[in-house]
Amino acid sequence: MAPYLDPKSVAGKIPVAEMHVPLIVVGAGSAGLAAALEAARAGVKTMLVDENPVAGALMGLDVPLHFGQRMNAAVQNKERLVERLVDSNPGLAEAFELGIEVQLGTYAWGAFLNGPTVRTLQKPMLGLADEDRSWMVSFEHLIVAAGARDLGLSFAGWEKPGVMGVAGAMALIRRYKAFDGRRLVILGSGAPALEMALAALEGGLTVAALVEIEASVRGPADLREKLARHGVPLMTRHAISQARGATEVASAVLVRLDDAGAPIPSSEVEIACDSIVTAIGLVPNVELLDVLGCRLHFRSELGGYVPVIDDAGRTTQGCVRAIGDCAGVFEAKVLHPELAVAEGRRAGLAAAAELGAVGADAATALRQAIPSSDFDSPAAIHPYWQEWLRIEIAVGGWEVHVCQCEDVSRGDLVELRPPSYLKWGSSQMRGRTLKTLAQDGPVNQDQVKRLTRAGMGPCQGRRCREQVQMLLASATGVPVDQIPLASYRAPIRPLPLSVLWPHEETEAMREHWDIWFGIPTQFTPHWEMDPVSPAVPGAKQPSTPSGK
Repeated sequence: MAPYLDPKSVAGKIPVAEMHVPLIVVGAGSAGLAAALEAARAGVKTMLVDENPVAGALMGLDVPLHFGQRMNAAVQNKERLVERLVDSNPGLAEAFELGIEVQLGTYAWGAFLNGPTVRTLQKPMLGLADEDRSWMVSFEHLIVAAGARDLGLSFAGWEKPGVMGVAGAMALIRRYKAFDGRRLVILGSGAPALEMALAALEGGLTVAALVEIEASVRGPADLREKLARHGVPLMTRHAISQARGATEVASAVLVRLDDAGAPIPSSEVEIACDSIVTAIGLVPNVELLDVLGCRLHFRSELGGYVPVIDDAGRTTQGCVRAIGDCAGVFEAKVLHPELAVAEGRRAGLAAAAELGAVGADAATALRQAIPSSDFDSPAAIHPYWQEWLRIEIAVGGWEVHVCQCEDVSRGDLVELRPPSYLKWGSSQMRGRTLKTLAQDGPVNQDQVKRLTRAGMGPCQGRRCREQVQMLLASATGVPVDQIPLASYRAPIRPLPLSVLWPHEETEAMREHWDIWFGIPTQFTPHWEMDPVSPAVPGAKQPSTPSGK
């Protein structure tokens, strides 16, 4: 007997995949490219997807990186950016020669596996899009090499054009050669900050100051010596007070700190600059992995929440692997791309073996022949990030916006106030505090997002997510690893609806259109419903007054 399918469910209405590929690699950085090349050399038909070059409109939303409006007009010429991208990443030429299906300028906006809420997929599916349309591709194995993004840090004036993240600045300077600034102040002094300073100097830019809250510069000695030879001012025991400028950044105001990290009154110094680069840390891009249901855990030494993986990058979803910075980012990995390349090669070989292109024993031998890393284990990074945030609160107070998109200040967040632009409040809201929330269970960002709208704007929380996590930990007195990850949902890139689904509804969907909003199946799965429920075909009367 054929199984009964609720005609008002999504069964049978899933978009058809345009093509099927045994292996898809998302991300053409060091790790992703190495994985794709290794699998293709083994004879696996492979697709390599990369969102670069990112459209200028998306850069304007600070997605996927914090570009800070410092792009010049070159980002409007996609063909030219593709040329620069290929020039800066020679491995792409080999990928083309090996017959890899290379999709540049293509966003992976979602991915779908069968699971507790989806049971009708014939194959796992990946949702892709460009500026004009979206489509689906099915696969056997998926390797996610989505990289890392910028850690945001709020201070007065950080919403001005010219304030940006280190990953966004590096992309504009080295990958696209489209940086529209001349004089930089850099916050932080670890490896990303020092690499940023050297890249700027190589590009003929001026580094006006490198700002560090600690008593000494953190990065490797060889990079410190290079910067010293260029005479870059190192402002240790300083924090940023504000970014000044009428319409965009014109200067940075710094304040000196005492040995306890407290701001010293009347110690401000103003430095002329057109760009302020936040280079305090990087955060693994785990959106796609979370959407896929891969188990994540908190590892401060790897940059926060990262997937649980084995030595070949396999996640808890067996057909999905995670490699490169999205599997964990730390200073040695920033400085030594060979670490990511080794991860990619191992994952590519493992996928090739599972697809039958290489014998299991041969693949194991090849993986073991790949040199392993010999670097010190990274240290936890969140204590350093939390100290930056604590000092910035001491310097700038609680009314600084932490969520730029939704105008949510630090004070709004910890007091659970809705954004002031809503001009809304209620007795129920006034009765809600972080303390009362904590009585219901661990405070989490999804709860706070619903109450304050922090993280609900077009940048999809990329600039505020970690700050919210650290503020909640501080305000409730719990370790930062006790604040659960805020959930992700597709689309994980902001896309116009006309791009995401530029079609009419199917006949089957239109026939049952009313089922998609506010009816019983939204709350109760059809297989748990009474046969006479109004959501079930042939229903005569509701089983209960509520319909549940």
